[in-house]
Amino acid sequence: MEEKEKFISFKGLAIGIFVFLLFYFSSYLQLIPIIALNMNLEKLTQTQSVLLSTFSNIILLIILIIIFRKDLVKEWKIFKNHMLENIDTGIKYWLIGLAVMMISNSIITFVFNLGQAANEQAVQKMITAIPWLMVIDAGLIAPWIEELVFRKGFKKAFPNKWLFVSLSALVFGSLHVITSMTSPLDLLYIIPYGSLGVAFACSYQKTKTIYTSICIHMFHNTVLVLLSILV
Repeated sequence: MEEKEKFISFKGLAIGIFVFLLFYFSSYLQLIPIIALNMNLEKLTQTQSVLLSTFSNIILLIILIIIFRKDLVKEWKIFKNHMLENIDTGIKYWLIGLAVMMISNSIITFVFNLGQAANEQAVQKMITAIPWLMVIDAGLIAPWIEELVFRKGFKKAFPNKWLFVSLSALVFGSLHVITSMTSPLDLLYIIPYGSLGVAFACSYQKTKTIYTSICIHMFHNTVLVLLSILV
């Protein structure tokens, strides 16, 4: 049986777990400048926190690119040869995911009377601290990291289309909520975050190149950051 017909690739699963753990514990990379510069953790400003986050994200991205370098070279050729078609496919899935995200957010806000998601509040504080850097960090670097971890890593682990899309979206949405949730009702935010996860996963699955979901993810995040800065 070919790998694409399998539900799980155990070799891919090992790689997927490894990159997921790298992502999950990547904040510890911030200890490098903290120790080197003898920074006081109890007196860190919001600006310093953004700088530290950007530092760890850059290091993590470099590591992920090294891990997936062969696939990235191969999939760049696929993306480049059908760029407009791939972007068009990505946009279509993104618009569907965005619609589900907006509708579910509206229901959560008006029916369950919940405010802005805790993750969004944290991001807003970071944008206020260093707006221009957050355009780079949240708008460009973070999408690369998240697509390599949640799409590339999960696709290697779960070759089956539906298992890949479902698990990728569920874990992607959950991590945006669980790490900063303040009440059980916050779990509802997994739906809007997960809807985008489905869109990005379907984009990758359909076009066979991770660059499609990376581009759409970067566009989505960059627009949101710029709107937060300008509006």
